[in-house]
Amino acid sequence: MSQQVAFIGLGTMGFPMAGHLSQAGHSVTVFNRTRLKAESWSQSYTGQWETTPALAAENKEIVFTCVGNDNDLREVYLGEEGVFSKAAPGTIFVDHTTASAEVAQELSRIARDKGGYFLDAPVSGGQAGAENGVLTVMVGGDASVLAKVQKVMDCYAKSVVLQGPVGHGQIAKMVNQILIAGVLSGLSEGILFAQKAGLDIATLVETLKYGAAGSWQLENRGETMAKEQFDFGFAIEWMHKDLGLCLDQAQKMSLSLPLTRDVDEKYQRLITEGYGRNDTSVLIKSLNS
Repeated sequence: MSQQVAFIGLGTMGFPMAGHLSQAGHSVTVFNRTRLKAESWSQSYTGQWETTPALAAENKEIVFTCVGNDNDLREVYLGEEGVFSKAAPGTIFVDHTTASAEVAQELSRIARDKGGYFLDAPVSGGQAGAENGVLTVMVGGDASVLAKVQKVMDCYAKSVVLQGPVGHGQIAKMVNQILIAGVLSGLSEGILFAQKAGLDIATLVETLKYGAAGSWQLENRGETMAKEQFDFGFAIEWMHKDLGLCLDQAQKMSLSLPLTRDVDEKYQRLITEGYGRNDTSVLIKSLNS
């Protein structure tokens, strides 16, 4: 059944996600801070664009957001022209931003006070997952609310799983980023070790991907890391932001994450060296920097 939806934030992920909603027959209104991006989307897909988050969200059944960080979220929801200023009671807000659990809980409380419902729903799968409609979505919120929007989210997702109450979607995404950091750390050392030993990396990857060392990162980034190709995927500027969220949350839970902190510090150094827009697999460069 077609629904009236808004999609706020047309970055690398949001642009194709909103496109999948349009292609599925939903009535989509988009907003992006850069007007040209919104105009470009409306030329690529069936739908319309608006000049403010408030106007995009007006009279919509579902409002999706996918922006940069906590401050961006507060701006698009709570600003003078923010989503909450125009959204009607009963609106379901689905946030795909990778942000803190605290901001999710804050926005959920405000949504509830306004008669709406909020789900924090960060995604994994990168640009390719968004473009191909096969994202993994980690959701925090009420199961009955998720049930109302899951079929709509299925337009761009292969997996939508409730993790617990609001905030738990963000915590699950933090775990995802911690695990990726660990895998990339080991993969960087392993590929460098193999190169120095004179192994053929393509043969090595083909061999190891079927064993206990196999991973998405090995299969999709092992050879490109060896060739120093880092111009695709998830930029380390964003991974550095995400790992900062992980470390902040760990501190609140009185946990130490030494490997995560080490990887985050390496990314920070790489950013200062000019690699900020490179893929996260550029971590291998830190071993020689």
